[in-house]
Amino acid sequence: MNMKKRFRSDRVLCYFQTEWKVLLAVTLSGLIYNLGLLAGPWFEGEMAACLIDILNGDRFFSDMLALVLAYVCAIGVVQFSRYIKRFYVRRFANNVNRRMKHILYGSLVQKSRRTLSEEGAGNVMTKAILDVDDCAECMRKFTTEIFDTGVALLAYAAMLLFYDWRLALISMIFPPVSYAIAEKMKGIVQRTGAAFKEQSGVLSAATLDRATNAVTYRVFGCEQERSAAYEENLSAYERSAVRANIWNASLPPIYRIISMAALVFILYFGGRNVLGQGWTAWDIAAFTTFVSCFTRLAVKSSSAAKLFNAVHKAQVSWQRIRPLMYAPETPGTPETGAPASLTVQGLGFAYPGNETLFSQVSFDAKPGQFIGVTGPVACGKSSLGRAFLCEYPYEGCIRLGDRELSEMDERTRLGEIGYLGHDPELFNDTIEHNVLMGDKGDAWKYLRLVCLDEEIKKMPEGIHTLVGNGGVRLSGGQAQRLALARTLCHKKPLLILDDPFSALDRNTERKIFENLKTYAADSVVLLIFHRLYLFPEMEQVIWLKDGQAVMGSHEEVKETVPEYATYK
Repeated sequence: MNMKKRFRSDRVLCYFQTEWKVLLAVTLSGLIYNLGLLAGPWFEGEMAACLIDILNGDRFFSDMLALVLAYVCAIGVVQFSRYIKRFYVRRFANNVNRRMKHILYGSLVQKSRRTLSEEGAGNVMTKAILDVDDCAECMRKFTTEIFDTGVALLAYAAMLLFYDWRLALISMIFPPVSYAIAEKMKGIVQRTGAAFKEQSGVLSAATLDRATNAVTYRVFGCEQERSAAYEENLSAYERSAVRANIWNASLPPIYRIISMAALVFILYFGGRNVLGQGWTAWDIAAFTTFVSCFTRLAVKSSSAAKLFNAVHKAQVSWQRIRPLMYAPETPGTPETGAPASLTVQGLGFAYPGNETLFSQVSFDAKPGQFIGVTGPVACGKSSLGRAFLCEYPYEGCIRLGDRELSEMDERTRLGEIGYLGHDPELFNDTIEHNVLMGDKGDAWKYLRLVCLDEEIKKMPEGIHTLVGNGGVRLSGGQAQRLALARTLCHKKPLLILDDPFSALDRNTERKIFENLKTYAADSVVLLIFHRLYLFPEMEQVIWLKDGQAVMGSHEEVKETVPEYATYK
């Protein structure tokens, strides 16, 4: 079984296993670096002893020069190894970050719009960016500290035991105490970290809202009110950040103080060793080396305690994103279904926790037939169209051919239904790419169907014009028609068009409708619309109001519903 098949994206260990080549370079350079660190205390001790001997006339300046040159060479090798180690550690972290985001984004794009909407854009953005960054950074710190702390601690401990094992045991009692305290503080670090993540999501959502609706707030004079609400969100975010950062920033110095407390014993018992009254006979070189070794051990041990806090913080992020860390199968282009009849019986719909929007909608339609849906504002017209997307459960039966829509798997359903909402969703790409969506073909064909070709020819870059985010560089009517062209380019057996002509004049609207009737002759078309002058050409009409539905031909509904007769 190869590594690709064994990879489990919801297990942290698998990310380390996948990057084993990079981690091998980290291991080799890390061992050289951290074992080479022992040269520092030894050279410092020898140079201190050499200096005393020079002052006493027992040694010469050339002896000190040789020690200094050897020390510089040793430090050079150590620092070069450190550079190599850090380079590959950062490369490891970048690879993990990219892999995690690729997996998480793949999971998010396959979630339903309902799920993403319920979770909130701010929370999704926080998970996709900050939480992944925190996890990757923690893995980087962990990889770094294995060598910068773990290997170094063992090396320093071995050196201390070599010089005086009794004093070494006494001095090494204190670092574990700092570890124990760090573990005890896990709860508060995680709680404050979780609160900070939650407020990050809230602030992201508020920022997105301010940016998206800035013009609306300004036009209606709500800018001051929204600014005040945003300030409250910002204040809550700052308070949560301060609480989280206080614990992260204030604990490491405490860990270091505890680890360094053993210096009192080292100075006392080490001094006795130098005077010949202790457990081991020392000279100045041995005393200096021991003190230097322990100081570095204490600093490293406090770094290990600090790592515990980083791990606890990252655990919060991992718990948030782990449900999304599954490697989805790369979805292929859904296979377009064959033309089929549509049968709807007793269709009813309500959003969770709300009252029923409509019920008992029943009709049959064959390929090439148009079903018009209309009614007063907020009567459930758009919800009727969205019911066919199966984002929420519905009552009754919707059968396309001989298959129930809700029982199809998602990929199959995507090949059966084309949907165009009343808010065009365009991408910051060219007009051509917005139509073809990566497929090969002639985009002009579909632009002609929606009467947009002549307008595009007049643009400086023609079909290669960038439309901007959401089609911001196009007029409302142009954006609407471009989205319709894309829907027609990827035509399905069932087309649901939600108010596709609302921004168009009647002449253009009529031309597009005629083109649509010809092009969609093998599809069932559900046309949600307000202006009814086209409805006499519909095979069936559905009138919605107050949760009730009236169905029939244009003339039948006109006779049954007086209000419908007044619509134009």
